[in-house]
Amino acid sequence: MWKSCLLACSLLLSSCGNVDVDHYRNETPALDLPRFFSVPVQAWGMFQKRSGEVVKRFHVTIEGRMEGQALILDERFVYSDGTRQQRVWRLTPSGPGRWRGTAGDVIGEAEGQVAGNALRWRYTLNLEVDGAFYPVQFDDWMYLMDDDTLINRSFMSKFGLELGQVTLFFRRGGGNS
Repeated sequence: MWKSCLLACSLLLSSCGNVDVDHYRNETPALDLPRFFSVPVQAWGMFQKRSGEVVKRFHVTIEGRMEGQALILDERFVYSDGTRQQRVWRLTPSGPGRWRGTAGDVIGEAEGQVAGNALRWRYTLNLEVDGAFYPVQFDDWMYLMDDDTLINRSFMSKFGLELGQVTLFFRRGGGNS
């Protein structure tokens, strides 16, 4: 019995993340991060536990700007419980289609790769929960749907086990919260 459980767990874990971002290299429209974030962006999202239960909803306003080669993204979150948060990303190109990034609550550097309409972005976030901090791994997948719409699906994990998922819809040029 325990052998079959171990095999099932191994298969589930090995099946996660098998798609390479390069799989999307021919998809259009092509994602150009500095261009997409060259105007104000609004985003709406939610966090779901691995059971599927939605436990938090949020709205984000994002102001992007270039500082030399760096793309600065100033994100301001308003959560459904009324709490607020700010995260400022500093993204720099690190080769063809590759990006590195830092933010105040990111441990080390985030690494990303763009191919076609997709971006895969991986990092460890120092996540605050009830006053305590936990390092949580994020595996973000972003897909440009049209010139003004980006969809993001993030998988959160700790010790290789999925904690939940974050889904975000980005829209360039504003919109109402």
